[in-house]
Amino acid sequence: RSVYDDQPNAHQKFMEKLDACIRNHDREIEKMCNFHHQGFVDAITELLKVRADAEKLKVQVTDTNRRLQDAGKEVIAQTEEIIRCRIQQRNITTVVEKLQLCLPVLEMYSKLKEQMNVKRYYSALKTMEQLENLYLPRVSQYRFCQIMIENLPKLREEIKEISMSDLKDFLESIRKHSDRIGETAMKQAQLQKTFGATLQKQNNVNYGQKMHLGRSRISESKNEITLKRTFEDDDEHEEEVLTAQDLVDFSPVYRCLHIYSVLGDGEIFENYYRKQRRKQARLVLQPQSSMHETVEGYRRYFSQIVGFFVVEDHILHVTQGLVTRTYTDELWNMALSKIIAVLRTHSSYCTDPDLVLELKNLIVVFADTLQGYGFPVNRLFDLLFEIRDQYNETLLKKWSGLFRDIFEADNYSPIPVANEEEYKIVISKFPFQDPELDKQSFPKKLPMSQSVPQIYIQVKEFIYASLKFSESLHRSSTEIDDMLRKSTNLLLTRTLSSCLQNLIKKPHIGLTELVQIIINTTHLEQACKYLEDFISNITNISQLTVHTARLYGLSTFKDARHAAEGEIYTKLNQKIDEFIQIADYDWTMSESDGRASGYLMDLINFLRSTFQVFTHLPGKVAQTACMSACQHLSMSLMQMLLDSELKQISMGAIQQFNLDVIQCELFASSEPVPGFQGDTLQLAFIDLRQLLDLFMVWDWSTYLADYGQATSKYLRVNPSTALTLLEKMKDSSKKNNIFAQFRKNDRDKQKLIETVVKQLRSLVNGMSQHT
Repeated sequence: RSVYDDQPNAHQKFMEKLDACIRNHDREIEKMCNFHHQGFVDAITELLKVRADAEKLKVQVTDTNRRLQDAGKEVIAQTEEIIRCRIQQRNITTVVEKLQLCLPVLEMYSKLKEQMNVKRYYSALKTMEQLENLYLPRVSQYRFCQIMIENLPKLREEIKEISMSDLKDFLESIRKHSDRIGETAMKQAQLQKTFGATLQKQNNVNYGQKMHLGRSRISESKNEITLKRTFEDDDEHEEEVLTAQDLVDFSPVYRCLHIYSVLGDGEIFENYYRKQRRKQARLVLQPQSSMHETVEGYRRYFSQIVGFFVVEDHILHVTQGLVTRTYTDELWNMALSKIIAVLRTHSSYCTDPDLVLELKNLIVVFADTLQGYGFPVNRLFDLLFEIRDQYNETLLKKWSGLFRDIFEADNYSPIPVANEEEYKIVISKFPFQDPELDKQSFPKKLPMSQSVPQIYIQVKEFIYASLKFSESLHRSSTEIDDMLRKSTNLLLTRTLSSCLQNLIKKPHIGLTELVQIIINTTHLEQACKYLEDFISNITNISQLTVHTARLYGLSTFKDARHAAEGEIYTKLNQKIDEFIQIADYDWTMSESDGRASGYLMDLINFLRSTFQVFTHLPGKVAQTACMSACQHLSMSLMQMLLDSELKQISMGAIQQFNLDVIQCELFASSEPVPGFQGDTLQLAFIDLRQLLDLFMVWDWSTYLADYGQATSKYLRVNPSTALTLLEKMKDSSKKNNIFAQFRKNDRDKQKLIETVVKQLRSLVNGMSQHT
């Protein structure tokens, strides 16, 4: 820094001093080199002398080495040969020792391969176990042993796969044979039940008491399904007893279970087996859509289910832990719920009672078979009670058609019997007793028509058909009696009652037919007590028993009679309306014809002939019909007078109408039906009579003066009715007497009418205000 910071020429001075310093050092170096130069020269000279001697020594050493090498070549060769032999000897000894260790391993592996080829998989697993635990650890350092060790798990998996394949074949086999196994098991159960029933009858056990057949196993051993096939050979029958193994080879499942147990995968196998069987159970429990059409569909369905659970029961008793009782119970409960749901659905499609009955028999055999294997079947018998209701419904539909056919074919006339034989034939079909009729000579007629004995026979046939379903249900006679009575009550109160009601409402059924229907229902009602005796004889249950139900036939036939009586009243009124519709009055006539109208005389003649037919009816029915007809006729005639479309009525028309009412009163007084007291029937026309008398006599002063009094002569004449009719006559007078205003009498009459009209209107208005 001082060089650069000092005065301007300081740098130059510094360089000069530096050069001087360098020159001084160079001189010192030169002096030193000059001092050592002579020693250096001497050393180089001595080195040159030694080089010649070194060359000679090198040549000598090379020659000596060559000669030594040539001399040791043979020794080296002999030594190497000795070393090689000794190594070979040692290797041979080692190989022999190792082969003695490896040969058993190879022999065991060869044995393993042979066992695999002949499908002795369990022995192969044992061989593998020996290899792994005993032999392979001794020679584990060899590569072939490592290959074996790597192959053993593969062989185990192969064994597992082969065993599983055999198991799948087994599952497929039992799936195919389930229906055959189940079919033969059900046949065996049915034979055993028949045999038990035969023994019971031989021991004089009363039929109808609650039967509890001992349900022993179908085979003595729980491990076998006892199946019987009958072969015919030279007209001699022999029985061959087949076990489950005869139909299905169970060895795959045993072998597979054993193999998986040895491999420590027993639980995996159990889970797989149960899972697959559950799947098969679901397939078995899935019915065909058309199963309800034929009994064979139901039989195949039940056979498959029985076969499935028979196999499970067999597996349960021949294996340890693969299938447990808890598992089978759980599977059965699941299956039972599905079976009940399927049967509920498909049985509801059945419309043929014979098919429903066969279904019931199949369910009973099905339940008895599985109960023999320890499965609870109470819910199946509960289901049978539901199916019994379905069976009764199909029976009711069938008998409804039979009843309709009987009613359609009936001629609704008394049954003619020409001789004693014909009479006995009718009596054998229907319990009819009439001492008065028995006194009459042949030919004679029974009061009921042909449909009565036919209906009675069909009711008994229905009871027989209903009884068929109650058999084999393990119920007491009291319960069967109760079921029969309930189903018979349904037949009477619903089916027969409905058919009778529909019959009565049919348009082609006339008054004569209705009268015969009333007579028929009376006899059917009387026969109900014989039906009760009939049921009691079948079930051996006395009617005096406290819990015995009664037949409701009495109310059924009473209701039908009441409906027929109401229809008689309705048809009579309809017929009266038909006659009224052909009435042709000239409401403007100046004077009457002097005789009653033709339509009314025809109507009265019709009523007379009709009421003659009513002689076979109870008195009250005929009287009610007669009174109803007269009241309807009176009301129809009154409505004709007050019709709003009728604008005017002349006095001559009133007189003609009066003649017709007189004929009605004469008919009523002639007592067309016996039993009326005094003029009771004539009172049906009292309203018309007082109204017509008021207009015929023109007694308005009396009417107006006595109005509202209990002793009034015209008590039944309503002011509004009189006003309506009077206005029609007033309009008629104005139209027919144009010049009436120029005659004093007519003018006075017109004023009187107007005065009466005003007074009547005031009465009508007063009545409306009062109400």
